[in-house]
Amino acid sequence: SNSIVNNLERQIKTNITPKRLALTCRLSHSWALQTEGKMASNFYRILSSKRNVGILSLVGAGSITGAVLLRREHVTASAHVRRTYPASAEYPDLRQHNNCMASHLTPAIYAKLCDKSTPNGYTLDQAIQTGVDNPGHPFIKTVGMVAGDEETYEVFADLLDPIIRERHNGYDCRTMTHPTDLDSSKLHSGRFDERYVLSSRVRTGRSIRGLSLPPACTRAERREVERVTVDALAGLSGDLAGKYYSLTQMTDAEQQQLIDDHFLFDKPVSPLLTCAGMARDWPDARGIWHNNEKTFLVWINEEDHTRVISMEKGGNMKRVFDRFCRGLKEVERMIQEKGWEFMWNEKLGYILTCPSNLGTGLRAGVHVNLPRLSKDPRFSKILDNLRLQKRGTGGVDTAAVGSTFDISNLDRLGQSEVQLVQTVVDGVNYLIECEKKLEKGQDIKVPAPPKGN
Repeated sequence: SNSIVNNLERQIKTNITPKRLALTCRLSHSWALQTEGKMASNFYRILSSKRNVGILSLVGAGSITGAVLLRREHVTASAHVRRTYPASAEYPDLRQHNNCMASHLTPAIYAKLCDKSTPNGYTLDQAIQTGVDNPGHPFIKTVGMVAGDEETYEVFADLLDPIIRERHNGYDCRTMTHPTDLDSSKLHSGRFDERYVLSSRVRTGRSIRGLSLPPACTRAERREVERVTVDALAGLSGDLAGKYYSLTQMTDAEQQQLIDDHFLFDKPVSPLLTCAGMARDWPDARGIWHNNEKTFLVWINEEDHTRVISMEKGGNMKRVFDRFCRGLKEVERMIQEKGWEFMWNEKLGYILTCPSNLGTGLRAGVHVNLPRLSKDPRFSKILDNLRLQKRGTGGVDTAAVGSTFDISNLDRLGQSEVQLVQTVVDGVNYLIECEKKLEKGQDIKVPAPPKGN
């Protein structure tokens, strides 16, 4: 085993040809599956640097580092961060804050974690900056912390684990496992009354293993995300076939059309994103792909490596979810054919930039008009008990326009995709029922909270 490690390290340093490196990786892969402790950690150390992950990507070996080496027992912090002042002097002022990070970052936890970084060099101060700069939000309690890479969730687990428990309804990522289910045939009653529901949408995110996440990625890593994803999307066919539009290369006409279709994401203006470092080098390696019918979209290198979206006007959530599941499975299959894979583990599900999106990463939402219910003082409590959240129709930082809200699932982790979309279907139908009763002058009831709440 020593000879394999030394040979691999020597070959990487001397820029071995991709063909020979791939062979060495396959041999080492077999060895790593059977090895624990110090030698596996050495193997991880060799491959964990950004330069070596980049070399591995050239031979389609990006999935090796995730499937074998990024297991919890092998993830450790890198060298300590150099500091001039003690942790007590660096501790942020969180007295006016109302986000999950501020609720759980004690001086003791800060002192324990502030000198650590992930193997890629991502630090605690980088991770919490968005929560330090943004004390609160008018509609929802934000997380206040982002991940710079997959290892963030392990190196800073002392802070992230309680944040995850709060944000995900008590989910314990050390003892619980996350289910995945993309069988859209299990969804029932997926048609809304279109007198109230204006549009339906399901989205999620996916991250490519071996590359840093948007808050911390290098320019080369960001461009690699774009290359790998666009190559995979080119293989979609049938009603999923479409075209990629690079933000740096699209024509004025293409840009205007995407704006008119409400597809184009522009340079982030939300301080939740900009303070996390997601707008660096804009618009380099960013773009939008959509199918010919403009009902299936993929955003590249915005808040996450990719955002996968199925949407259409009206209230047919069943059709939207079916397209979402088919497209997502096809994209993952083609990514894997290129030798890559998505970040995933059985405890946290799919790994994304914001801890709020762990698990499914799924947000199933509708734009729904509720002129009477939205003015009822019980509206917020009804949403809470239905495990739903409201946003403005323009996104997370926008207010509602009149009585029209974006209503979506509150949970992401601990329940499958089918379960979460069903929660939205049942919940929105309940809201519409309440609106109809109020129209008739009838009383409404606050539903009981889910068991365990």
